[in-house]
Amino acid sequence: MPAEHPLEAAVGWTEFVVTQDDWDAAEPGLLTGMFSQLVLIRAFEEYVLDLAAKGLIHGPAHSSIGQEGGAVGACYGLTTEDTVNGSHRGHHQFLAKVLAHLHPAGIDPAQPFPGDVRDVLLRTLREICGLDRGFSHGRGGSMHLQWHEAGAIGTNAIVGGGVPLAAGSAWAHQRAGTGAVAFTFFGDGAINIGSTLESFNLAGAWSLPLCFFVENNQYAVSTHVSEVTAEPRLSGRGPGFGIRSWKVDGMDPLAVYLVTQQALAHLRSGAGPALIEADVYRYFHQNGPFPGSAFKYRSKEEEAQWRARDPIDATAHHLVRRGILAEDVVADTIARAKALMAELGDVLLEPVPGGKPGERRIVAAEWPDPAFADEGVRGDLSELSGIEFTDAEDFAGRLTDVKFVNAVAGVLGRRLATDPRVVVMGEDVHRLNGGTNGATRGLSEAYPDRVLGTPISENAFAGLGGGLALDGRFRPIVEFMYADFMWVAADQLFNQIGKARHMFGGESKVPFVLRSKVAAGTGYGSQHSMDPAGIFATAAGWRIVAPSTPFDYVGLLNTALACDDPVVVLEHVDLYNSTGPGLEDNLDHCLPVGKAAIRRSGSAITIISYLAMTPLVLAAVEETGVDAEVIDLRWLDRASLDWDTITASVRKTNTVLICEQGAIGTSYGGWLGDEIQRRLFDWLDAPIERVTGGEASPSISKVLERAAYASTEEVVAKLRELSGGLNRG
Repeated sequence: MPAEHPLEAAVGWTEFVVTQDDWDAAEPGLLTGMFSQLVLIRAFEEYVLDLAAKGLIHGPAHSSIGQEGGAVGACYGLTTEDTVNGSHRGHHQFLAKVLAHLHPAGIDPAQPFPGDVRDVLLRTLREICGLDRGFSHGRGGSMHLQWHEAGAIGTNAIVGGGVPLAAGSAWAHQRAGTGAVAFTFFGDGAINIGSTLESFNLAGAWSLPLCFFVENNQYAVSTHVSEVTAEPRLSGRGPGFGIRSWKVDGMDPLAVYLVTQQALAHLRSGAGPALIEADVYRYFHQNGPFPGSAFKYRSKEEEAQWRARDPIDATAHHLVRRGILAEDVVADTIARAKALMAELGDVLLEPVPGGKPGERRIVAAEWPDPAFADEGVRGDLSELSGIEFTDAEDFAGRLTDVKFVNAVAGVLGRRLATDPRVVVMGEDVHRLNGGTNGATRGLSEAYPDRVLGTPISENAFAGLGGGLALDGRFRPIVEFMYADFMWVAADQLFNQIGKARHMFGGESKVPFVLRSKVAAGTGYGSQHSMDPAGIFATAAGWRIVAPSTPFDYVGLLNTALACDDPVVVLEHVDLYNSTGPGLEDNLDHCLPVGKAAIRRSGSAITIISYLAMTPLVLAAVEETGVDAEVIDLRWLDRASLDWDTITASVRKTNTVLICEQGAIGTSYGGWLGDEIQRRLFDWLDAPIERVTGGEASPSISKVLERAAYASTEEVVAKLRELSGGLNRG
């Protein structure tokens, strides 16, 4: 007969409960300090809702009223070096961390609130109102609050979007050996999202000092947690990933504080990640000043039951019961917090001229200058000012034939050897003698702690790399085995990494390099063959390099790694086993940003291409005899395109052909052609011509795949089609 044996998780999952004895044993300073934070955050949130009701908050006002106990209890015991990120409903998370940073010993509720508390509340209010003197000059608003100095590394508007970034912060702490830890706050909605679950797995596999703090407020907008999961005890997710997990009453700040102390001991001991599920309740709807019952998805009776467990009332009760604070001091503290917020409002608001009594508006001088809108999408490249840039002509007589993939592995190894900040990660980069194509050959043996094979979870490890970049102590190089996998990690690449600098005020450095392989022609079909250049070119914040020779690869990668912006380095599988000009004895040279290469001079037509299409174009030109000038772009993004070289060539030839291999729908050339005709229309004698792949993605069938992408034959056909109007060489 078959037998069944019970299995147990390798880690604990417990419910943490405190009693009145624990409240009696708590240090008075702990209770008064948490009380002050609770009161200040509540007063702040109430004032924000008041502004929202009057139309003075542009965009959402996701109130955390009712949920303060979880954030205050968790953050109260953290140090400034510990890092916290949070959710779209993150005012309380941000303020709890910031207040603990400013006053780690607590704020005395019986004394006037310190000036630095006033200042940080005003700056936070300015940010939520979209004003210039906010933390991000008003760009982040309610959902993107960041102050690195305090260890508050950013709240996030994408549900679950900040979780992988926190894993990167935790990895940085672990590698730096400082003993610091990371906390990531998210809700019951985010725990079912792929990026969160992928991060659970990655944090567990790598034993990261990361606490997943789940604020289970019971509702994702209007949908109750029991409607979307068979196990509404959300902390039950943790043990399945090997994560020590606790469930606690989040309306009880002391309980949260004490369970956090247990979690911190676990994290700081190197035992791996932790998960805390705190049951909390938001008193108001998803957004705005009305309760959820006004929208009929929950009852007034339910709301009253939760309000009876209010964290401020509970804490005040014990303070009075123990004789630590008198009732009038409690009331006075609350009144002073409300008065402080009203005072801050008076700084930002003024009467509307000719308006109704009491009607106010934002003081005009508080708004950011509209000219600031596009500043800080990328950096100014001042970090490259000390680099001596060179190009192929500077090494005349020294260039020899080098295998492309050897140049890739060589320069990666060189950077790992010379810069301890460099970290390489991706699927199988540590195995198979250098990954699937040999591009990381020999690296894991030499640098096993900085060449990291990841789980198959692009969202998690791309986001972890993004968190590393934002931390600033490391320079991650993330590999995607195929470019198509960018869609799996699209949120992390485009919503997080690409937007971070601009979204947080234009000052956050994001030194992140993504190596991505283009594999058209390999037989891997529709989901492994795309050229992502056209997609990345539309994404603000990214720089794009596309090397076609070993020399260019080394120089472009070195510059990309020195840059404080995210850079995608495109690699084509057809180039890996090719040979081309390179330097056997120099892996340190850097190519300048925004400098294309003229691969062939000519006067009849300007042909613009990049990556593996460049040698195919050169072969087509040789076959047809057309006197073409062939430009290899190297840099493809809007900010780095070499318009000087393009303009000079177009003025000479008056005719343009853009050649690329990939599908027409996601093509890079469509955007580039539009830019050329806008800038250089007066110099064009004919419409811009293009060679691209077809509409469909490449198929598995060898015949259908070849029909789907462009190569030498298509360029030859186009040049012959145009030849009647061109000069022949």
